[in-house]
Amino acid sequence: MTLQAHGLTPRLKPLSSRRSATLSVLDIGTSKVVCLIAELRPAEPGDVLRGRTHLARILGVGHQRSLGLKAGVVVDLEAAETAIRQAIHAAERMAGAEVKSAIVNLTGGRLASHHFEAHVPVRTGMVCAADIGRVLEVASGHTLRPGRAVLHALPTGFSLDGQRNIVEPSGMLGRKLGVDLHVVTSDSAASRNLMLAVERSHLDIEAVVATPYAAGLSALADDEAEMGVVVIDMGGGTTSVGVFSEGHLVHVDAIAVGGHHVTMDIARGLTTTVAAAERMKTLYGTCIASTSDERDMIAVPHIGEDDDRETVNHVPRSQLVRIIRPRVEESLELVRDRLKQAGYAAQAGRRIVLTGGASQLVGLPDLARRILQGQVRIGRPLGVKGLPEAGKGPAFAAAVGLLVYPQVAHIEHFEPKGRGFFGDESVSGSYVGKMARWLRENF
Repeated sequence: MTLQAHGLTPRLKPLSSRRSATLSVLDIGTSKVVCLIAELRPAEPGDVLRGRTHLARILGVGHQRSLGLKAGVVVDLEAAETAIRQAIHAAERMAGAEVKSAIVNLTGGRLASHHFEAHVPVRTGMVCAADIGRVLEVASGHTLRPGRAVLHALPTGFSLDGQRNIVEPSGMLGRKLGVDLHVVTSDSAASRNLMLAVERSHLDIEAVVATPYAAGLSALADDEAEMGVVVIDMGGGTTSVGVFSEGHLVHVDAIAVGGHHVTMDIARGLTTTVAAAERMKTLYGTCIASTSDERDMIAVPHIGEDDDRETVNHVPRSQLVRIIRPRVEESLELVRDRLKQAGYAAQAGRRIVLTGGASQLVGLPDLARRILQGQVRIGRPLGVKGLPEAGKGPAFAAAVGLLVYPQVAHIEHFEPKGRGFFGDESVSGSYVGKMARWLRENF
């Protein structure tokens, strides 16, 4: 089945660099749901980060504890819908506006990368738009296994008569044009059910964006994507990875281990409630042992008992560290091994940016630096105004990245051929379907 036949997720219409727009985005994770309503205004050259055409100003923020998701995948449709609705309503009240459509991110569903190469002859000897369109169409003719949905199809470089790494071949002279196409996919069921949960909240979906791509768009500074960087988004239920090189997203992966697993380890190891374990992780948790850990005592309430101080157990902080560190090491080692298996271990040695709520654990950058053997920093949202103080940390990087995505959506090639929600071709191939697609693309 070709890439065109995997047209499940919608594609966003490119945003004009000369027009303002009001956008809504939904960051749907395992631990939280965030809805942002923002105004994007055209910016003067030099006023924004490289690759961005607009300045984003936040109008409304809705933040809600996530329900009905596990490892980034919907497992309870009604609960997920409830959490999404509550986040949307909070953002609408703050912005004084109604949300009708949104850009959504996807973390679960076994994100994966596929690379395809194609070549076509240059008919006139000078590369024109038609030649570029033909080579992209040939690249899109490659097959994927059934059950996968295409999220992104990104040209990462062109070649002309064997000369590679050409950014823009239009107008150049040559006989054979080639392209490298990076396709990001997920399980169809995971993306389908996430879209269904959003649509049950009476919202249209403008685009579905892979979380590590969104986090990179938000947190990477100028030149980082050019030099080579690995973005590791550490969420509650998953840890997703995006590799950027020469300004392009070149690899995506995800593992079903996140901050919630650390919380559950604490709850089991200390025989306490999940809420108490989350509180201890947030207030006292660290990946790095210190000499004072044996002396620092932490109160641990037992399951089924009240907060009476006489029934509360006390353990040294060192015991908490011994529970947290192995799980975090496991997550980072899995990321290291996946990068090595995919052939991107060299990028990990250059620079690593950590995003996501779980990246705020004390000592995590030092541990990541030791295991991944690279320069590590915490990535925070860049180039956005109006975020509350609580929203300026790495936990909101993916949400803000969804606001950046419309500014770069034009570089993608793949576009679903007017398919319905479940990929029905009967309507899209009809005269009515073609007319509807023409109206959407031109108005």
